[in-house]
Amino acid sequence: MNVDTMRNIDHYAGVPLTFIGTLCKKTKELLFPPQKVKPKNVLFIELSEMGSAILVDPAMRKLKQNIEGEIFFVIFEKNKPSLMLLETVPEKNIFTIKEDSLFNIAKTTLEFIFWCRRNNIDSVIDLELFSRFTALLSALSGATNIVGFHSFHNEGLYRGDFLTKKVAYNPHQHITKNFIAQVDALLSEKEEIPFTKRVISDDELQIAKAVISDEEKKDVLAIVSHYYEDFNPQKNRIVLVNSNASDLLPQRRWDKKNYAKVIEKILAYNENIVILLTGAPAEKEGAQELANLVDNKRCINFAGGVKFLQLPALYSISAMMLTNDSGPAHFASITNMHTFVIFGPETPALYGSLGPTTPIFAGMSCSPCVSAANHRKTPCSDNQCIKVITPDWVFNTMRAKLDELA
Repeated sequence: MNVDTMRNIDHYAGVPLTFIGTLCKKTKELLFPPQKVKPKNVLFIELSEMGSAILVDPAMRKLKQNIEGEIFFVIFEKNKPSLMLLETVPEKNIFTIKEDSLFNIAKTTLEFIFWCRRNNIDSVIDLELFSRFTALLSALSGATNIVGFHSFHNEGLYRGDFLTKKVAYNPHQHITKNFIAQVDALLSEKEEIPFTKRVISDDELQIAKAVISDEEKKDVLAIVSHYYEDFNPQKNRIVLVNSNASDLLPQRRWDKKNYAKVIEKILAYNENIVILLTGAPAEKEGAQELANLVDNKRCINFAGGVKFLQLPALYSISAMMLTNDSGPAHFASITNMHTFVIFGPETPALYGSLGPTTPIFAGMSCSPCVSAANHRKTPCSDNQCIKVITPDWVFNTMRAKLDELA
């Protein structure tokens, strides 16, 4: 199901359903006033963003340290692997919604209701900024405590009124701080309007690091050697390039010809560097187009070369990565590999990687042009915020790190 179809369903079905659901909730509360419950079994909801499954990790680890129960997560089925990278949430505590058809969405939503009851979910943290579907899932969970972002007097999308603790989304601070504010609200024993009245320091944005065995690294090195027979781990240094971007926000894509020019400059700068073009198996054809543009044996189409859960091992044996603003930038943050991330319609101030990273961002007056208020849907058809970023700009930004490989 494509993104625009999902947005339309969320709007045309979500608005009346959340309105009706709110009326039912308010009526029930009048008849049976809810009792206060201390958070024990807490469900996080984040369906559509793989990167957010990493960005929320500091908040989830904080919650785990402050409750006696367990944490749970619900996510779209295709995005589940992103939760497995750090294993903060046990696999048995992850529920997946199948988003490939309306029938499967309805079927798995019904299963979700029973799953919540079996696991005695008492609290929900809705991480989404604008989805009515996740607002409905929060209500259907049966949880007593429901925490989420609320627009208050700001412009925002109607999502019903299911929240028991309303957090003010702050568009001027990193999204991870907003997630931590939600955890603070859930744990708070006093009522605040709005939550959360506390300074969240940058020190709280520490991402956990993946534990990678020597055996896992050897396995990935063997795969690299299979793709590039002349590869010498003692001599060659790996630089990863992720040129792909999801259909959720195609304005994030930097032109493949620009990637090709940067790659050519890197290969000419250091003859020991090997470029691996990464991506999912479905992105192999696009990666091959880029490899053909470069036409150098040290630039290898590596899309689908490793399984998703082998990415941390790949990152751990690589020197750096150049990528657009997408999931891999966040997946890499659980290792010590440095990333260079090209931003356009979004800003690193809000969505920057929590690992070693250098954002490349023009900061045009119209950028960022996507937000919680517009459902991350921009009218822009001429993404100058990306186009003004030149190959020379990117290469010169990377040069200092490239010099460390000499």
